[in-house]
Amino acid sequence: MLRTNLGQRIPEGMRDLLPEEVAVQERLENDILALFRQWSYQKVLTPTLEFCACVQPDIEQDNILYKFFDREGRILALRPELTMPIARLVSTRMRGADLPLRLCYGADVYRNTTVRHREFRQVGVELVGSDQELADAEVIALAVEAIAALGLKNYQFNLGHMGIFSGLMLEAGVDEGMQAKLEEALARKDMVGVESWVSLSGLPERVQELLLRLPHFHGGEEILDEVLGWSERPAIREAVESLRRIYRYLDDFGVQANVSLDLGILRGFSYYTGAVFEGYVPGMGFPVVEGGRYDTLYADFGVPQPATGFAIHLGNLLEQFPLSAVEGADILVYGSNVTQVIQQCQELRAQGKRVEMSLESIDGEAAQKMALRKNISEVLCVRESVY
Repeated sequence: MLRTNLGQRIPEGMRDLLPEEVAVQERLENDILALFRQWSYQKVLTPTLEFCACVQPDIEQDNILYKFFDREGRILALRPELTMPIARLVSTRMRGADLPLRLCYGADVYRNTTVRHREFRQVGVELVGSDQELADAEVIALAVEAIAALGLKNYQFNLGHMGIFSGLMLEAGVDEGMQAKLEEALARKDMVGVESWVSLSGLPERVQELLLRLPHFHGGEEILDEVLGWSERPAIREAVESLRRIYRYLDDFGVQANVSLDLGILRGFSYYTGAVFEGYVPGMGFPVVEGGRYDTLYADFGVPQPATGFAIHLGNLLEQFPLSAVEGADILVYGSNVTQVIQQCQELRAQGKRVEMSLESIDGEAAQKMALRKNISEVLCVRESVY
């Protein structure tokens, strides 16, 4: 049956990867995972499908999920990220493990949004069981080194803290609904939306001024001293001093030069509670690295644990790397006796060779042309044995 036009297309936001693209993605992923292993992170893998109750981020973001029903009528979803599935894994099969846990992953995630890609590869880490600023600094430094290891140039990381924004909201007595709207607009860098909600908020003029400054307030450690003058609230002062300690640790890791403080960073998922960060590369107007601390998420799974981590949007980085011809087999084998050709191929494969077998009877000239087209360096003709 001839496929309809729709049957020859793919859904919005999905994409096919050609051999050259797969080769680049696998090389990048292998390089990053090798770096993670050097830092003592161990790879885990969770299902593509989870119960919606596991991965549902919050009511405002419910529409990003691809949802299904199973045979029992329960709602399933394609995972939109890996942090929550790994929290479920740690809280169940890994309950009682020695802490801190250092886990990493490489997997596809799915988000039903209006952005260009709705399915994309992520690689990342989760550091579970430590509330120390040194843990935050470790994952940030690892994220910076991962991007550097890919050979990307002129990348930039921005570091902020959720506690500064939430402290301002607490001081101003903003209700949860208004806070959520402001936080969402700030997270999306929607300055028109920020200005609109601030003007409608009825907040004191000083607080309005600070909220409008937040998205533009970035630099080095010197900006933290100014923030300390904003408020005597312990929550804000604790966030500032925590950020200062993390930033100084980054100097010890040797990556501080690539990290700026940015108090306008707010992560899109509601579970983030502390230091948050983003990584950018030239030519891409959205972060290719996103991460931060989420100390309340594990309580939702019945095992309260502090945690921090990050994800690299590897699929979105593919266009930053040139595609080259896919490496061909080591050897092309041909001949007139099919049985002997098969036997020769099997012997060579047993020796670890990558072997392509000609499926037709061809002469030496045709074999050489085929090898050239397929980037195969060696050609072997199996001469028919005479018994």
